[in-house]
Amino acid sequence: MAYPATIGIPASTNGSRLKAKSARLASRITRRTRWATFVYVDAPKVGDTVTAKATFGSVESVKAVSDLYSPVSGTVTAVNEALKTEPDKINQDAHGAWIIKVELSDPGEVADLLDAAAYEAFIAEETN
Repeated sequence: MAYPATIGIPASTNGSRLKAKSARLASRITRRTRWATFVYVDAPKVGDTVTAKATFGSVESVKAVSDLYSPVSGTVTAVNEALKTEPDKINQDAHGAWIIKVELSDPGEVADLLDAAAYEAFIAEETN
């Protein structure tokens, strides 16, 4: 699977696509290959704050419920409302089906994230 060049992923949490002082947070890409179709997404509200390495919501499939962890800290500026009625969009487009958008409170946290090439190497190690 090709990963977008703008992706930033901590090895143990969810991914984000980065733009200057904001990020779109999505479910970690490899989870979609292990799980059946997503049936529910629990996300924060616009104006809520998220903290790097802390939970901000959860996703539920027919097999499991998993917490979502934020790779960055900041304020939620948008929530993907389509996921309320169509949570399986995550399965259809893991890169495009963002869950929340966040205005970063500490852009320096981005330095701790993996780029696309490093993430592909991590996934290769994880699946072997």
